[in-house]
Amino acid sequence: MKVAIPKEIKNNEFRVAITPAGVHDLVANGHDVIVETGAGIGSSITDDEYESAGARISATAAETWAAADMLLKVKEPIEQEYGYFRDDLLIFAYLHLAAEPELTAALVSAGVTAVAYETVQLPSG
Repeated sequence: MKVAIPKEIKNNEFRVAITPAGVHDLVANGHDVIVETGAGIGSSITDDEYESAGARISATAAETWAAADMLLKVKEPIEQEYGYFRDDLLIFAYLHLAAEPELTAALVSAGVTAVAYETVQLPSG
């Protein structure tokens, strides 16, 4: 599977969805990992660290999104990212869909499979 991590572009969001250790684990289990250049800067993680862990660095958001089977984000996609949605894309992020009806409509319209971190729980609750 191709797992991609774009640079977060929501205002005041500086985190990144995966660390180099996580990249290493995905690559060790046979996945390809693509990280947008500069994605880790706000978390003090360099492109070189991601490359050393086995990731390929992509030059643009468009390239990152296009390469993804599964896309990992911290925060929900914002309107300028909706154009990257497609029906064979899986997104994991904090989506906050109840507060974001436009995002919900865009995901449904494009046929994206999206998993909201905030709704994932153990069977015991």
